[in-house]
Amino acid sequence: MAVRNKRTRTKTRRRRRDLDQIKADLTCPKHLEGYKNTKSSEDLPGSGRWYCVECAKWFETESTLLAHQRSKFHKRRVKRLQETPYTQKEAEAAVGLQTDNTDPLKVKHEAGNEIEMMI
Repeated sequence: MAVRNKRTRTKTRRRRRDLDQIKADLTCPKHLEGYKNTKSSEDLPGSGRWYCVECAKWFETESTLLAHQRSKFHKRRVKRLQETPYTQKEAEAAVGLQTDNTDPLKVKHEAGNEIEMMI
C-alpha cells in the first residue's frame, strides 16, 4: 500500500514555529510559557530542560544546546529575528494595492533636475 501525499506529510511533520510566533515568545514570556505547557515533558528530548527560544527547538543535553548556539543556523535565525517584520500595509503596497486614492506613480518635479517617485 503506497503512502499518498508523502511530501505533504513530511513537511507538516517537521513543521517548526514561524518567525512571528518566535518573536512573540521573545517579547512576552507568558506566550512562551503557554507554548511550553502544551508539550508533555516526558515526550520532549532531555525531559524538556534545554530549549532554544530563537530556533524553537528542544535538545537532549546542555552541551548540544551550547554547540547549537555557536552554529551558523542559530546565528542566522537570530539575525532574521532582529529584522522588523513587514506590516500589512507594506505587503499590500508591494503587490500594488494602495489604500489611498492618490496615483502611486505620481512624479514630482523638485528644484533642479531631480525627479522623486512618491508612493
